[in-house]
Amino acid sequence: MKLVRSTLSDVPIIMGFIHDAQVYLASLKIDQWQDGYPDEEKIKLDISNNDSYVVVDDTETIIGTTVFTTKKEQAYKTIKGKWITNENTDYGVIHRLAVGSQYRKLGFSRFVFDECHKRLKLQDINSLRIDTHEGNKGMQHLLKQFGYVYCGIILLESGDERLAFEKVLYNNTPLE
Repeated sequence: MKLVRSTLSDVPIIMGFIHDAQVYLASLKIDQWQDGYPDEEKIKLDISNNDSYVVVDDTETIIGTTVFTTKKEQAYKTIKGKWITNENTDYGVIHRLAVGSQYRKLGFSRFVFDECHKRLKLQDINSLRIDTHEGNKGMQHLLKQFGYVYCGIILLESGDERLAFEKVLYNNTPLE
């Protein structure tokens, strides 16, 4: 698998993955992404900001998508709880992780996290933060399995709360 930047021509495929994820989350009675978010305009904005990626398999077939950035996340400035690293520490962020329904259980999430960790290390950034819906037990399980620590609750711009997690990738990061 490879993680490559998305292009505008990938938008229909990305939206298909988002739709698959919405259907899957709804089937689990999780109201995450059930309000039209993320929409096509948000995906296009991610692409224009160079933060949108697709994962391609060995045949160059796109199997999933994510947003990965090292830009500071506005919603992460205030947390009910405490981040592991201090507020001045650079960090990476993963958002909008979605895989095509036919590609589930093939190691997509592990690959994305490992690849983002490698890219952060190359930039000498040793923390990755992520948030998820309180009902998304599958993602919470994955995060704990991948060594992420629950840090508290953040508030999205929409007013919705999300569970916040962080992982320190190596041991020279200033902690709180």
